[in-house]
Amino acid sequence: MKDNRIITALITGASGGIGYELAKLFAKDHHNLVLVARSGPKLNKVADELQSEFGVSVKTVALDLSAAAAPQFLFDQLGREGLVIDVLVNNAGYGKFGEFVQIPLEESLGQIQLNVAALTHLTKLFLGPMMERGSGKIMNVASTAGFQPGPLMAVYYATKAYVISFSEALANEVKGKGVTVTCFCPGATDTSFQDRAGTENSRLFKKLAPMDVKTVARDGYLGLMKGRTLVISGWKNWLVAESVRVAPRKIVTAVSRWVAEKVE
Repeated sequence: MKDNRIITALITGASGGIGYELAKLFAKDHHNLVLVARSGPKLNKVADELQSEFGVSVKTVALDLSAAAAPQFLFDQLGREGLVIDVLVNNAGYGKFGEFVQIPLEESLGQIQLNVAALTHLTKLFLGPMMERGSGKIMNVASTAGFQPGPLMAVYYATKAYVISFSEALANEVKGKGVTVTCFCPGATDTSFQDRAGTENSRLFKKLAPMDVKTVARDGYLGLMKGRTLVISGWKNWLVAESVRVAPRKIVTAVSRWVAEKVE
């Protein structure tokens, strides 16, 4: 029997930046949404906008996914409400600029909890039902940072390397079973990420122009819908990602630090 349900997409980190732009793209294609972020008021504003403009159903969940119990809480709540998630977008994440030894431990562990543990937990919870239905899509948002070591943002770069490796492996495991896993790797993008991370004055953002967030989100969305395993937004970012695979690691690391350093 053909399933005529309207597709529902769950997007984390949906109150701004890439997550917000992805939500608009899903809504434009008449998909219902479950939006998750820490800020309830921001989420409600986004929901009102999307419902008014596109006429889709938008459920908001104000939740801090860096809390260890949050992914299970979210999964259980949606289950009680009978919501079936067809597309999972693990977009929530953050970084912090500075030498590892100087950054508070809670900041480093917080990045690991949100960027790695919560993403892994949510993928585990929602992938099972997708496999049972024989349909579904997962997007894990990584970064071109994941292709090389990142002095001055060591933990963030390492977490994104995990997301790339994890996602590519999962994509192989589910191949041919009706479910796709896409790893989306934006480069520097014009969002509020750099303000929270403290990288707004780095060479990367001051001298090397970041990409427009709408363009980046569109690249990721199209790649997800095509079932591509790895999506790198922008040809310059693709060239960088490919070049670091063959360049000497010491040189790659030195260049990575130079790009991250702050400039006047």
